[in-house]
Formats: sequence, C-alpha cells, structure tokens
Amino acid sequence: MPTSEQPTLRALLRRRDLGLTLVSTEEDLPEGALDRSLRWVHSSDLADPTPFLSEDLALLTTGTQFDRDDSDIDMYVQRLSDRGVLGLGFGTDVHRSGIPDELLVACAAHGMPLFEVPYRTPFIAVARAHSEAIAAQAYARRSWALDAQRALALAALRPRGLDATLTELGRRLDAWTGMYDATGALQFAQPRDGLPPETLASLGERVMEVLTRGLEAGQALSIDEQTFMLFTVGRGGHLRGVIALGIDTLDPEARTVVTSVIAMAGLALEQSDQLARSRRRLHTQLLGSLRSDDPSLARRVLGSIPPAPMVVAVAADAPAGPLADWWERRRSEHGTASFVAESDDGVVICLSAGDEALLDDVASRFGIRIGVSEPEPYDAFSRAHAQALTVLRQQGDAGAVRYADTVGSSILSALATDEARLVAESRLAPLRAHDAATGGELERTLRTWLEHDAKAESAAAALGVHRHTLRSRIAQAGALLGVDMASFPARAEVWTLLQTARD
Repeated sequence: MPTSEQPTLRALLRRRDLGLTLVSTEEDLPEGALDRSLRWVHSSDLADPTPFLSEDLALLTTGTQFDRDDSDIDMYVQRLSDRGVLGLGFGTDVHRSGIPDELLVACAAHGMPLFEVPYRTPFIAVARAHSEAIAAQAYARRSWALDAQRALALAALRPRGLDATLTELGRRLDAWTGMYDATGALQFAQPRDGLPPETLASLGERVMEVLTRGLEAGQALSIDEQTFMLFTVGRGGHLRGVIALGIDTLDPEARTVVTSVIAMAGLALEQSDQLARSRRRLHTQLLGSLRSDDPSLARRVLGSIPPAPMVVAVAADAPAGPLADWWERRRSEHGTASFVAESDDGVVICLSAGDEALLDDVASRFGIRIGVSEPEPYDAFSRAHAQALTVLRQQGDAGAVRYADTVGSSILSALATDEARLVAESRLAPLRAHDAATGGELERTLRTWLEHDAKAESAAAALGVHRHTLRSRIAQAGALLGVDMASFPARAEVWTLLQTARD
C-alpha cells in the first residue's frame, strides 16, 4: 500500500528546516524505536506531565523542572517510558545550555530516544511540522483509496470480473489474495503459487471453521509466521464464501476498499447463484426427457451431452447447490463432459464411463454415498438411473458405490427392503425370545448349521458341541418357527429370514 512518509520521530528528525538532532545512539535504542507511528507532539516543563499525556507522542521540554532539589531525572524518564512516550526533545539554550548529563544517562537506561531542539526552532514549529505530516499522510491515504476504488470498478467490468477485481485488490494491497466458496474450496488465488501447500491447507481448515460457525466479522490469524485476515461474503446462515488476505492489518482507508470488494463479490456471487439455479431447473426438466430414454431434447438444448456409454450417479442427502458448483469447477479442470440435475431422489450426475473416477472425488469431498450405474447407452438411461438408485438405497458407508460391485454379491441384499426386514424379524421373534429368556443359542446354532450346508458333523465341530446336541437344537428351533427343517424349502426360507433380519 503506497503512502506518503509515515509521521514518525525519524521523519521529524529528517526535517532540515527544524534542525533537530538525535542525541541518543540509535544502535543502543530498542529496535524500531524511531519508526513507530507518532500520534502527536506536546510540550511541558511539569515535573510529572504524564497525567496529561497520551501514549505514542513525543514530549518537548526546556528542563526547568530539573532545577528543583527533589527532582529525580531517572524517575522522570521512567514515568514517560511507562506512559508510552516515544521520544523526548530537549530545547537547549532556553533555560540552560546543553543537555544535562543525568538526562542522557536516564534516557539511555530506559531506551528513550533523546533529541536536541535548537534555540532557533520554537516548539510550536515542531508540533506544526508533525501536524502537517499527519495531514499529508491522511490526504495520501484518501487519494490512494479513491484511486483504488476507481481501479476496482474498472476491473469489475472485465471478463471474469470477480477474479479481475480480486487481482486488482491484491495488487493495491501488495498482498496474497484468495477467494473461497461456501464449501471452503479455493476458487481463486493471486499469486496462484504464492503460498506453500502446508500453509494453504491450514488456511483452508481455518476458512472451513469460519464457514461452519457462520461468522460474519473479519478475523485475523497467524499460520506459519504469516498473518492473514479473513472476510466473509454474505450474511448469517447464508454465507457465500470467504476472502482471505495475506496482510497484518488494514487502516481505515484500506478497510473501506476491502469492504467495497466484499460487496462486489456478494453481488457477483448472487448473480452467479441465480444463473446456476436457473440452469439446474432447466437440467431438471431435461432429466425427465432422458429418463424416457430419449436424449434428443437434451442434445438440442445443451448442444452436446456426455458421449456414450455413460454412467448415471445419484447422490442423496447432498447440498445440491454447493455440490453442483464444485462439480462444475472440477469438470472444467478435467475437461469432462457431464450433466448435473436435481430430482426428488437426489442430485443426478450423468457422465461418460471413462470419467467416473471423478465420482470418488465428489463423494470424498462431501462425505456422501453415491450410487453409480453400469455403463449404458442413452436408450437405457432409465435402467441406469434405476441401478444407481438401487445401490444408493442399500445400507453402507459413504463413497461412490458401483452397481456392478453389489449386484453379484447376493440377490437377498437386493430384496432386503424395510418391509422384508419387518417380516423376517416377526418370523424369527419366537426363536429370539426363547434365546433371550433361557440364554440359549438356537439362532446361532441354526445359522451355523445352514452355513455348513446342514451337515451336523462340521456344524457341531464349529460350535464346539456334540452332534446330538446340535440335532436337538435344530429340532427345537424348527418347532418354535413352525417349519420342518428336514425339507429344503423350509431351510431356504429360514436362511432367507436370517439374512434379511437385522442382527
């Protein structure tokens, strides 16, 4: 952020017209002692002026207070230092010639910059010079802010106006600039490789915390000895993203510029959201056409659709807007042709079979379960959609689950609807009630026996019981269930009940 020279003690000492001379040895002063922002210049010969002083100012004195018998120069300087005075100017040849040795020693001991004000320079001239410096800096900052606002307004009119605006903001602030969307994904960074991967990952985690907690105010944080400021775009429960700046602090003028960019970003994202919602509504209508196994309307409206063979994926319990936005960015990065639409069953994604690995990325990114069909031609779109729904409705962990991986596991899993489970649990209720009341193991015995193809010897060995005990349990289980376990249909029915019911 280019500015005029900061109003500091060093700036005052550089003014040739004032003739000020630094008496202290700069190497012996605390680091940056001459470069701290100086708020004002005040003069006083009181023995203790600190009740009337504020911090971050320079004090001018002629030293008359040191003539008192009870004066303690070291204590005087200590009080000034404790009050936050940044420098002490001594007017020579007004009340006494030269600077008292005790004052030199005290200022050196307390790290207080001491400078000489010559007789020809009135104290009011020093105060006026500093006041002019403050006014010059304020004018320079206002001019900078106005120039920055004009440049940002022009940038907003360019293609990809939001990216151009953020680039201009980073240039004006001389700071790394990043834009995160509502899901915490980094949409824009300037310079793109301006941060190490570890720092970028940590910053992304902090951004997600801000979005999750729904904070609106700007936040400052430190990561790997670098300071960032975060500003949310949007309000309350509808945050649209976060702008991150690699900067320590912002003065009022710079903060005004950043606030205007936040407003521009909010407007741009609102317009983008409206276009995205309209596009998703159109895609929802086209999905109905595809489910009738006729892709002609989708081709005419969209211009092109993913090449066949294609797969259909359905994601339920997913945030439709953020998922569609994230998918659109990944699709652009990989050059993938795809079709995304909302439906009552969830978010539907259609893409070429060769690109279905991207579905693993989206499932991982949002922690959701996605049902994926087998590759099919468009005249079998309805079948592919049904396959994806079949996989999605099965119990399982998050991830992209392929129909081909589940359909061959067991026909019973496909038939295990909620209604079938209720029937199975009702039929097994007498058996489970007996085991619960007696501590028996009829259900376990029956399952083990059927797993061993109804062979008593091997089943008894697996259970660690005598074969006569096994046969007795099987007969008792059959009586409780009301079936003849000697017949294959009865055994098949019981096996189905055991596989379908919840444990």
